[in-house]
Amino acid sequence: MEQTVEQKLKALWALQSIHTKIDKIRQVRGELPIEVADLEDEIAGLDTRIEKIRTDLDDLEDSIVKRKNMIKDAQAAIKKYEGQLNEVKNNREYDAISKEIEIQGLEIQVCEKRIREAEFEIKNKTELYESTLKNLEFSKGELEVKKKELDTITAETQKEEDALLERAEQAEGHIEDRLKKVYKKLRGSFRNGLAVVSIERDSCSGCYNKIPPQLQSEIRQRKKIIICEHCGRIIVDEGVVFEEENG
Repeated sequence: MEQTVEQKLKALWALQSIHTKIDKIRQVRGELPIEVADLEDEIAGLDTRIEKIRTDLDDLEDSIVKRKNMIKDAQAAIKKYEGQLNEVKNNREYDAISKEIEIQGLEIQVCEKRIREAEFEIKNKTELYESTLKNLEFSKGELEVKKKELDTITAETQKEEDALLERAEQAEGHIEDRLKKVYKKLRGSFRNGLAVVSIERDSCSGCYNKIPPQLQSEIRQRKKIIICEHCGRIIVDEGVVFEEENG
């Protein structure tokens, strides 16, 4: 059976009333769900950073071991070349061996320089590692506190919210698809989620702009769906509100 405009208005207000209660429950949770998600992202980022620092430290330690082995090899080569110097037969051989000793000496100097650089980097990265670990522990502690807060609030309100969500679904069944689309679009357009509002003190209770007397009269007749000329919300009269609250 085709609904009258009055029935449509009452159905819209009933749905809005349920959604307003759901919104209030979610407001109690405030920013906690977002804060929990942000902390989880932050912890994941810190874990990744710690893993990267560990890898860098391992690479630096390996590079030091490698350079130290290169120094040992260069020192052994110098010792061998110095022994050969005693057996040279001409200046050409002496110069060639001396050049090799010089090259090995330069190799040792380069390796020692690289070792010092690596040790300096290890010191800096170790400090970064320790500060990142502290940040991680702090964030984990914060997350645990926030999760407990959220779990407590959710546990207190979840049953009520689930019941309201079920009622909202049932209420939507009494609204035609076209109006439902308009309602959902309006709800998404306003931060407070109010798509259907009432007359309060001769004003729209959504944007608080005055409603002309003639328009108020039309709204109270419930013969057509009227929207606020300022904010675009659907307006119902005080009687619809009263009937819903005391129905």
